[in-house]
Amino acid sequence: MKVVLFCGGLGTRIREHSERVPKPLVDIGARPIIWHLMKYYAHYGHKDFILCLGHGAVAIKEFFLNYDARVSSDFVLQNGGELKLLERDFEDWKITFVDTGLHSNVGERLRRIRQHLEGEEMFLANYSDGLTDLDLDAYVQAFRKRGKTACFVSVSAPHTFHIVHSDADQLAFKLEHVTESNVRINGGFFAFRQEIFDVLLPDEELVVEPFRRLMEMKQLVAVPHDGFWRNMDTFKDKLQLDEILARGRAPWQVWQK
Repeated sequence: MKVVLFCGGLGTRIREHSERVPKPLVDIGARPIIWHLMKYYAHYGHKDFILCLGHGAVAIKEFFLNYDARVSSDFVLQNGGELKLLERDFEDWKITFVDTGLHSNVGERLRRIRQHLEGEEMFLANYSDGLTDLDLDAYVQAFRKRGKTACFVSVSAPHTFHIVHSDADQLAFKLEHVTESNVRINGGFFAFRQEIFDVLLPDEELVVEPFRRLMEMKQLVAVPHDGFWRNMDTFKDKLQLDEILARGRAPWQVWQK
């Protein structure tokens, strides 16, 4: 299946980290988050990627055009300069780079790459700012069996605030940490059928008007995942992901034995 990656947003909440680096290229350890995400999909056999570019398009293209696996991979140097890589990254990946507009929203970016999905019964999509240990094979198989138009992963809200419960007299009777509540959010791991384009109109935000239509048609599935999931929305999130990776094999590194 092809994988659509939305890479064109401004990433305003993490721009404190760097004005020059678009969010997909913010490093987690030695490699950018988009590399970790693509490595995750490739592990399950999905190696045909479509990058929806906008803000930071040049930097993203340059990263892949000038990618040097020696910088972040282990290798052996022998015989006066002969180099042997001990691991391979994306030599068998196919990556299509498409300019989908500097200010386009996610729905419009998807609409603008429709021609690159012709002939595909189903495809995957992602915001390109989250990582998970989700069993993608099981997720895709379940979606295929359900026969619905779209599905996404729902996860527990990862925030640190408390939900306030109060009565009609404004007297608080319960403070509930959001992670202990039933509040769930969109985790950004999508699967679609071609019919998604039948409900997606120009300039509509993907999860607003189109998803509302799908819900009315009972064609949208929210798949709960209570395993590992983290997104990188702020610089603090980046530091937390760095810390998780530094401990050893990170949960999202399903490609490692």
